[in-house]
Amino acid sequence: MNVTEQTVTPSATSDSQDNVEAQGARELLLETASQIMREGDQVDISLSELSLRSGLNSALVKYYFGNKAGMLRALLDRDMVTIIRSVDALLAKDAMSPEAKLRRHIGKCIDTYYAYPYLNRLLMRLVRDSDEAEARTIADTYLTPLGVAYDKLIKAGVDNGTFRSVDAQLFYFTVTGAADRFFSARLVLRHCYGQDTLTEELRDRYREHTVDFIMAGILARGH
Repeated sequence: MNVTEQTVTPSATSDSQDNVEAQGARELLLETASQIMREGDQVDISLSELSLRSGLNSALVKYYFGNKAGMLRALLDRDMVTIIRSVDALLAKDAMSPEAKLRRHIGKCIDTYYAYPYLNRLLMRLVRDSDEAEARTIADTYLTPLGVAYDKLIKAGVDNGTFRSVDAQLFYFTVTGAADRFFSARLVLRHCYGQDTLTEELRDRYREHTVDFIMAGILARGH
């Protein structure tokens, strides 16, 4: 045997397969929990329903996540990363104008909340139900980065004359509220507008409407 060749022992192969299977089971639990929340327009799930829908033993929740709260935190980690990464990437794009950055970010928020309409409610629940240290960790991980990003984006737009000066903290609530409220309001759609499905066409219309509406409030006169 050539000395550069590797011998894969049965135990190594078995361990690798076990790791793949474990990762698959973990992701299946998260995706099933996400589906239950989306379909039920809720931020709570029962372990029995999770087990039934996923085909996995509910004891795996404790094995992979410690408890149900740990699973919900892992779900938040999975879903919020899209927004955090997108705003970080925008801040790094020196060639893009503050207006273009903000428009793209708001649109990305709409798309993310369309995919995960429970996102803000899940975040608030975890903050509310956690002890002070854990709540601070969640806030530092997900809320503070957005607040800092909005402050930088708005300041850059004010400095180049594109934006009027607005409160970055209140701007955060405006963007988050616009995204969260619409995609968690299926009962309003059903009973007031006779529409029970959040379609991609409706998402696209709402994205365009929200971006234009919010930007009209922050753009300086003449822009």
